[in-house]
Amino acid sequence: MVRIVKKAEVRRAEIVQAARYLFQTQEYEKVTMQEVMERLGIAKGTIYHHFQSKEELLEAVVENIVAEQIMRMQQVVDEAEGSALDKLRLLVLAGRNAEGGNEILERLHHSGNVGMHTRLLAVALIGQAPLYAELIRQGCEAGLFQTEYPLECAEYILSALQFLTDTGVYPWTQEQLLRRAMAFPSLIEAQLKAPKGSFQFLFEI
Repeated sequence: MVRIVKKAEVRRAEIVQAARYLFQTQEYEKVTMQEVMERLGIAKGTIYHHFQSKEELLEAVVENIVAEQIMRMQQVVDEAEGSALDKLRLLVLAGRNAEGGNEILERLHHSGNVGMHTRLLAVALIGQAPLYAELIRQGCEAGLFQTEYPLECAEYILSALQFLTDTGVYPWTQEQLLRRAMAFPSLIEAQLKAPKGSFQFLFEI
């Protein structure tokens, strides 16, 4: 049999896609590196050349998912019309409706792996923040918002939306979660000096 040699980046991408499928269709804890190897028909040395552990492979899978989500979200922004606030609303919706990574995050929820779950949320936040920052900057230029720190504001907003409402990280009761959801629009409006009611759509979403 002729041995097929592939470029390192091609082989790495194949490993990530195989692991992504397994992580999305099985419990994360039950997936083994051996299963990934068997799915691709590769040797142990090949997979460990690219990834030293299953945790490292999971991070690569999440980075892959986030990169796809960012591309879709960027497309939504590029095609959107209206004010920066209108585009922000569409961007939030696009982020909430993004498919592909939710299964993995949910499985980590059930496993009680809060540390890994938090790290994965952070990857998503870092990837999305520049998109929000650009719209905040546009809003400042149009007089809708006022801030000297668009990127930092975006990071604060995403931290609130993603971390503080995540019951896999914080064991909120429904009442506690509702109070925070109700407070977010006013807090963000104060942060950006935006017109009252501008971010009420966050609570409705």
